[in-house]
Amino acid sequence: MAALLVVLAAVLLGGYFYERHRTGNVYHPHARFLAEPTPTLPVRGPGRFAWPFYGYTKNHTRFFPAPASLHPPFRQRWERNDHTLLEFPPVIAGDHIFQLGDDGLLNAVNKHTGHTFWSRSLGALSASSPAAVGSTVYATVLSRGPGKSAGGRVVALSYTNGAIRWSRNLSSPSESSPLLDHGMLFFGSQNGTVYALNARNGSVIWSYHAAGAVKASPTLSGGVLYFGDYSGHVQAISEQTGRRLWISGSGGALLGNGTFYSTAAAVYGRVFLGNTDGRIYAYDAATGGLDWAVQTGAYVYASPAITNAPGLGPTLYVGSYNGRFYALNARSGQIAWTFNAHGRISGSATIVGRTVYFADLGHHRTYGLGISTGRLAFEMATGAFDPVISDGEDIYLTGYTGLYGLAPR
Repeated sequence: MAALLVVLAAVLLGGYFYERHRTGNVYHPHARFLAEPTPTLPVRGPGRFAWPFYGYTKNHTRFFPAPASLHPPFRQRWERNDHTLLEFPPVIAGDHIFQLGDDGLLNAVNKHTGHTFWSRSLGALSASSPAAVGSTVYATVLSRGPGKSAGGRVVALSYTNGAIRWSRNLSSPSESSPLLDHGMLFFGSQNGTVYALNARNGSVIWSYHAAGAVKASPTLSGGVLYFGDYSGHVQAISEQTGRRLWISGSGGALLGNGTFYSTAAAVYGRVFLGNTDGRIYAYDAATGGLDWAVQTGAYVYASPAITNAPGLGPTLYVGSYNGRFYALNARSGQIAWTFNAHGRISGSATIVGRTVYFADLGHHRTYGLGISTGRLAFEMATGAFDPVISDGEDIYLTGYTGLYGLAPR
């Protein structure tokens, strides 16, 4: 009995010091920071009007360099109701929008009218964005059939008619939005396996096993994949071989806290992501060293959006479950401004031009704020998670169950 009391006391004492430690901010003033040019739209070609991946780019900065004319106010061009929760945003290729609902139904939608080109049921449950590259659409699902015993699935379909080109059953569910590069398809799964598949036929090129579930989309920069897991670790692995290059902890896995759901953004020589311990973290992309961490006081499920904001410089935007939306200096983590949405912020923000959009899960509203000032520029009474994508001409807003086509007035 005495031994049990000693163990219990040690756990409680450890929990106290953990809570005391994790509530503070961390800043290393001499950490490496690499300046990078602000991305621009391609001059011509299909890529100018495409949004191929979750987070837009492979490094998941969630910044779309829209022309100056694409800004609020907007007029509604069309609306559709998919009659299911839309937890993740769609992607765009050509005149097609591909939306995967939580019911596992993939819809190909005409971006000009909102009408359905085709629909294909991929499973019973999903919570990810598809990827659309060339003539193929790729998607992952949490459950390929009814019942808790059914595993996940990854599918490749024809852009034109939704015909299945190949399909691979997974031993565990997957809610990791797939990423494509150099003919390889990357995604994670809930048993901690990260896959690299041949995008043409679905065969396994390599797999990597993390210590916890990998629910985020792998982030690619400079031939390296970055992601966090549910054991509270961030890791970097080789895109070509899956060999681990480094692993870093959040210090937050103790007592069931400190998991990474957030998809990382890799830019400025750093890896940025949120954690359920309430912090936003910045790691050195080359070494995994911690550059800074900022405590919000509530879960940060959201993935950060990052750009070089006029008057502020490199800035990170992210929401917290405390209802506040933050603009942080990407170099130091210093707060530039905050906006109080008065409700839980679970989903991720998207920057389109000089407006950053996010949704409030608590009140089901979508907001657009000026990236330099935090001033309210747009508000719509729908939305809950990741609200906005764009093709450079219009805005496509994901509501709670509906999708809306919006054009500048």
